[in-house]
Amino acid sequence: MKLRSWKVLLTTVVVVAALGMVVFKYRQYMLDPWTRDGKVRANIVQIAPRVSGPIVQLPVIDNQFVHKGDVLFEIDPRTYQAALDQARANLDKTRDEIENLEAQVKSAEAALEQSRTTVRNASFGVTSAKAHSEEVHKDLGRNKTLVDNGTIARRDFDLSQESAITAQASLNQAEAQLDKAGAAKLQAGAELARAKAALGAPGENNPHLREAVAQWEQAKLNLEFTKVRAPVNGYVTNLNLRLGSQAVANQPLLALVDTESFWVAGYFRETVINNIRKGDKAVVTLMSYPETPLPGVVESIGQGIAQDDGSTGQDLLPTISPTFEWIRLAQRVPVRVHITKKPRDVALRVGTTASVLVLTK
Repeated sequence: MKLRSWKVLLTTVVVVAALGMVVFKYRQYMLDPWTRDGKVRANIVQIAPRVSGPIVQLPVIDNQFVHKGDVLFEIDPRTYQAALDQARANLDKTRDEIENLEAQVKSAEAALEQSRTTVRNASFGVTSAKAHSEEVHKDLGRNKTLVDNGTIARRDFDLSQESAITAQASLNQAEAQLDKAGAAKLQAGAELARAKAALGAPGENNPHLREAVAQWEQAKLNLEFTKVRAPVNGYVTNLNLRLGSQAVANQPLLALVDTESFWVAGYFRETVINNIRKGDKAVVTLMSYPETPLPGVVESIGQGIAQDDGSTGQDLLPTISPTFEWIRLAQRVPVRVHITKKPRDVALRVGTTASVLVLTK
């Protein structure tokens, strides 16, 4: 009887301990969410050339580590070097043309100033000739009265009359010269306007010069773009290029895994996601390194996931998945975890599996 009592007591203790452990683990699971549904993630940079052409150099191999600025491949630069030389020649030609146009503007300005001086001189000549003509005509009027009275000889009157005619002719000639100078001034002004219009803005703001400079800079950039360099530190992945392969501008040719951007995405059930906060400590266990837990911290919590129900299906009708009324599957919400410390012998690889434990206490 005594032995049986001990068996009952021992059994009771074991059951209670098991129940206690279950309760403890359940409470720990609810307070410190854990999931085996985790993936190692990183930023994948798609490397696309900016120019087209055959690949003439390929100094990297698949899965090679490269530093930021290292050459990944080079496109045949000869075409772009020729384009740069042509753009440089066009720039020099444009500068010469602008210098010539500037000289034409200065010449037109000088011609306009000279025509203005001619107009001023012609105006002075008209004024002088007009004053002389008026004085001669006054003398002619006085001599006519004197010749009628017999005071002066007819010969003197005839001389006065000839002087008046000569003075009038000089006045007419001066006025004609003034009109001619005015027309020349207008012509010089028009020539200056045409020269300025052909030149455009002076100096470095000249539109022809800016266009030539832009073409030269674009050609220079295109030549630089023939060497495609790594934008970040990372691993070359899925390299299928060969020497002679044709590179097409803006078409991705290889992928580069940014080694400074690794994180772990843990997909937690929506029933426990409310217990997780940004900044909570986390423990990440990679399936490839099960004996090396990695410390981390929660960076962010996903705010939405894609839904299949309601999407457009056949005949433009909404797609609705069948469900069982007695089963409600909890959705998974992604939690982004940053690994704060990684041993040297642990290699992170995109897409590998991880378990994530978030410490919410």
